[in-house]
This record gives sequence, structure tokens and C-alpha cells, in this order.
Amino acid sequence: MPYVCDSAAAGYRRRVRALSGFGGQPNGPSPNVSVWTIPSRKAGPLVSAPPLRQNLRFDADGVEIYGYLALPESGTGPGVIVIQEWWGLTDQIAEVTDQFAAAGYVALAPDLYGGRTTHDSDDAARLASELPMGTAVRELVGAVDYLRGHEAVRGDAVGAVGFCMGGGFVLALAAEAGEKIAAAVPFYGVVSDDEVDFTNLRADVLGHYGELDENATPQRAEEIAARIRSESGAKVTIERYAAGHAFANEENHLGTYDPEATRLAWERTLAFLGERL
Repeated sequence: MPYVCDSAAAGYRRRVRALSGFGGQPNGPSPNVSVWTIPSRKAGPLVSAPPLRQNLRFDADGVEIYGYLALPESGTGPGVIVIQEWWGLTDQIAEVTDQFAAAGYVALAPDLYGGRTTHDSDDAARLASELPMGTAVRELVGAVDYLRGHEAVRGDAVGAVGFCMGGGFVLALAAEAGEKIAAAVPFYGVVSDDEVDFTNLRADVLGHYGELDENATPQRAEEIAARIRSESGAKVTIERYAAGHAFANEENHLGTYDPEATRLAWERTLAFLGERL
């Protein structure tokens, strides 16, 4: 699966570009939570053991998938799928999942790498290339079905938020899952024209993109938005920030973390989800 997240993987970027790196509800989740930062870890070796945050297993089309589930303090709330970056289901993604739970959501981060994580760009590129789009989407639909059937989840439709690689997967998931996804939020993620048919997409879409991002450009995001509107009639909003790629990752390898853009994107995301879930 093509994906771009880190400038250190320049050779991989030249080889593939299909996915480019993609951070209140009335009487429910509140937007008044701490500023979202999505901290990452420094580069390190590939880890094969399941992360400690893995706390559940669910079935996806006959395949057992692991994931991390975080519940709100109230015990119930709307459901949100949190889709990993190309590093895997790291502590970083688990912390983001926790932040959604703190905002009042039942949040589930599926483990698309089967317990493998890394903070090395070359390893991440290899792991991403070994994950076919169809496999990832099938597992994500399984996560959606699991979440919709969970006793803590209110409502029939759920939201999906993804970062870097996960941003492209958010769009593909929404296209595949149809009415099961009411709100889709890709952070600096795109898909290639031949990868996804948006005819079945029913979610409203809110995309966050950096004006200085040379990989997942706002221009490319607008092209995809036009396709979505044409093929499905769905509402798509593209928000632009004076920031680079991975701007919501506090310690990303690019040094592009932007706290103001992150704060604004987080506030917009919570408001967007709150109106639709």
C-alpha cells in the first residue's frame, strides 16, 4: 500500500504515492478538552510483540484482529474509529484514542499491522507496502461493525479519523462502509484516482491539510473532494493550515509540528463529530 509520511523515505516516495501521510456533541461529548498534540516517539527498532495497549480482539470477515478500545468516563458515547499512521498501533495512536475517549467518545484503534510497530522510516515503508488496500479496508469495516455492536456505543453510525496513512484509509473506509460511517476526518491523507470508488460514500467529510505539505497537498485534497461530491453527492470540507505535513505530530521527524494548527484542527474535528454522531 503506497504511503508517504517522512522525508527520510524519499526513495519510497518516488516509488509510490497513492496514500500520502494523513490529528461536542449536543448533550454528549464536549469540545472543552485539553489541546490535542499527538506526541510521537523517536526513531527506534521494529517491535514484533503486541503493544501493551492492545486490549481486545474482534472478527473481520473471519480474521481475528487486535485493537485498542478506550471508553469515556460516562461509560457510553458515540463511536469513533481511530486509524493509525504508518508506524503501527503505537503508544502515540493509543494516546490519541484516549483523547477521543476523554472528549466523550467510545474510541477504537484497530491494529492493522498485527502487533508490529516501528519508529524507523524504512521499516514503516516496508510495513505499509505489505498492507494491501483491500485488506486494510476489510479489517476496518470489521472494526466499524464491532464498534456499532458494542454495548457502550450510542447510535447506529460511527465516525472515522485517520492520520498520515490512516487519512487515506479513512476515505477508503467511508467509501466501502456507506451509511455505517456518518463522519470521516482525514488528516493530510489522500488516495490515488484508481484506488477508491466513492459512489457508496455517505459520510460528511472534513479534511485537514497543510499549505506547506508537498506530499498530501491541499490541491490534491480538493481534487479528491470534487470526485467525492460528483460520485456520491456527499458534503466535503477541506480546511487549510499554514503548516507542513504531519503538523499535528508534536515530535515528527520533519519538525513540522504546529501547535496552533493542531489546536484549531482538534476543535474543528470535535465540533464536526459532535454535529453528526
